[in-house]
Formats: sequence, structure tokens, C-alpha cells
Amino acid sequence: MRTSWKVADVVALRDETPTARTLRLRIPGLHGHLAGQHIDVKLTAPDGYSAQRSYSIASALPGDELEITVDELVDGEVSPYLVRGVSVGDQLEIRGPVGGWFVWRADDPSPVQLIAGGSGVVPLMSMIRAHELAGATTDFRLLYSARSREALFYRDELAALSASPHLRIDYVYTRVAPEGWHSPAGRLDAATLASLVHPIAADPGVFICGSTPFVETVADWLVADGYSPDRIKTERYGGVGERP
Repeated sequence: MRTSWKVADVVALRDETPTARTLRLRIPGLHGHLAGQHIDVKLTAPDGYSAQRSYSIASALPGDELEITVDELVDGEVSPYLVRGVSVGDQLEIRGPVGGWFVWRADDPSPVQLIAGGSGVVPLMSMIRAHELAGATTDFRLLYSARSREALFYRDELAALSASPHLRIDYVYTRVAPEGWHSPAGRLDAATLASLVHPIAADPGVFICGSTPFVETVADWLVADGYSPDRIKTERYGGVGERP
């Protein structure tokens, strides 16, 4: 069930890549949010035309603030404004947080495998931040497929978090690999996936987010390898996207 529309204040902005920006919003009456939830954002033109899009929450903040990270779509109706046009002090019409299935809760003792394609890392980053904030000792792994190092969201924060004894981060670069990287650039394949994720015996909870082709392909590989479909949760962002 969707909540009613509210007015949120833009209190901070941060560029993540040349085409992606994180917006911190203050929402009156908000009392925290779950890791993996999303909000709807609605823009209304002077002539009354409106467009709305859903954006995953990236943060694990208590209280009345949350963050979303928006990747600009060249032909988008909402994302170009959020990435290029919004300023601190502006207000946005939002609805949410929404969602109770694609979420991680700190009281879950299972190891967790996160698999991200491109901007699909956003809700998974919320889970990583919630894991760190809770001081959880469950074994977290993130497999992050991105076009290049420059395309990584939260690059510096993830580099710092990689020192955590309870978080392992693996990257696959599909277009351009960093100089000296251990393997050439190329799409994620079934063999690489199998070598990097939690073993079946660990019975991990799996969260996959990315374009529809990416999510479907990776989920199919995992099921074919013997992972239980009941332990795999998926989230897809709009657009056709590309395969792993």
C-alpha cells in the first residue's frame, strides 16, 4: 500500500560519477527506513503535467533523513532534473518509503550475497551501510559489475569499507579495467560468478539488482548451480539495460 505524498527538503547534494548524484532529503515525520526500500519522486510542470519515478534509498540513516542516488537518463523526464537541476534548499514531492520484501534486516543471521549491475548497487549500498551501522558480524559479500572504475558509485566509501572483516567486495569491469587489474575487461559470466559468490553450503540470502537482462541472467545462473530460488530476491531498474 502506497503512502501519501509529502514535501521533502533537499539538504545536501553529492556527485558520485559524471552522470550520477546523491540527494539527501529531510522528510517531516519520517522515523528511519529499511535497507532496500525505495521512494517515489514526482515533478510537476507549471502547466500541470507531472511525471514520477521510483528511486532506491541508498542510506541507512536514522531519523527524518534519507539519501537517494540518481543516475541520469539522457531521455528521462525526471532524472536529468534531479542530477543537473536540483539545488540545496529546493523541495521535492515524494511518497514512501515503500517496500518490505527486497530488504535486509539486522536481526537476520544469514550470510548475505549482494550482486549489483551498474546503478543497481544503490539499494545494496543501503544494506551494506545498515550492516556497518548495526555492527553486524554476519558475512556480507558484494559482487559489483560496472563499466569502469570511473562508473563506480560510492567508490571511495567502498574502498574504505573493504577493510571490514565482515565485508568482501569483488568487482567486474565490463568495458575498461583499471591499469594493472588482474583480469581483462569483459562481461560477468557464469564461471566468474560461481567463483566469487558465497558457496551453496553457506545458504546465503541473495539480493540482485540491476537491469532486467542482468538480473534474470544472474538469477538463472545461480539457480542452475543449485542455489534455492527461495533464497534469491531481485530488484530491477527501468530501461532495457544490458546483460552481464
